[in-house]
Amino acid sequence: MPIEVLPVRPSFVARVIGADLTALSPAATAAIGTAIDTYSVLIVPDQHLDDDHLLTLGKTFGDVEPPRNHRVVQRLKHAELADISNLDANNRLRAADDHRRLDSLGNRLWHSDASFREVPGALSMLFAHVVPPAGGETEFADLRAAYDALDAPMQARIEGLAVEHSIFHSRGQLGHTDYTDAERAALPPVLHPLVRVHPVSKRKTLYMGSHASHIVGWPMPDGRLLLRDLMEHATQREFVYRHAWRVGDLVIWDNRCTMHRGRSYDDATHPRDLRRVTTKDLSMLQPA
Repeated sequence: MPIEVLPVRPSFVARVIGADLTALSPAATAAIGTAIDTYSVLIVPDQHLDDDHLLTLGKTFGDVEPPRNHRVVQRLKHAELADISNLDANNRLRAADDHRRLDSLGNRLWHSDASFREVPGALSMLFAHVVPPAGGETEFADLRAAYDALDAPMQARIEGLAVEHSIFHSRGQLGHTDYTDAERAALPPVLHPLVRVHPVSKRKTLYMGSHASHIVGWPMPDGRLLLRDLMEHATQREFVYRHAWRVGDLVIWDNRCTMHRGRSYDDATHPRDLRRVTTKDLSMLQPA
């Protein structure tokens, strides 16, 4: 049975019905690829994926990005999977002062996965095993539409600008700075364009988020104010979709033209177990 792609909005977010992500046919794989290039966020409900299935799914769509699993005993089967949960290695709720918990709170800020790497994230696939009874949603912002909505003078002003991204900048915004020199050296700041062209759709899109520290060559206050203005613009309700998770949901999104953030929930009481695989944006290695 062919899969159905049902738009949630005309060009942003769609639901994929009839897909079995444990056994994708070439036709279904191609259909999902076309849909993600069109809608940027896909919701695929009622899936039954273990860690093997999730890793295989990620590899179907590209080279897998290694997650930043530092100072943690691996809870998941594969090191390539990112553990988006509030659980420790023994599947117990993390303590309030647990380093991994404090680090993960940065995921509640708007960001694009792995923009702090020279080769950032392309597609992310996040699967829900356990969800809390309230809260814990994920919001997505359409950076293509946000760019299109800028007036011509602003589009001209930001063309060609480079932005420095750092994971430690985003975590520092929440006051969490407990990182070793070795951890900082392993993830030095990187530069990415503020405006980029999507490698498939060829649409211009903003590229920013909480990892974006400052605009290269600008006075720090001026650059940060502009980035803040653009963030406020891009996260207006007209550009944002909020996903309320259900167990069995698999959400795929394109980091090259979206931002996302997790929303708060009672993580001291209720478990939330989501697992993610992210592919590499190898287009960033290609000459412009």
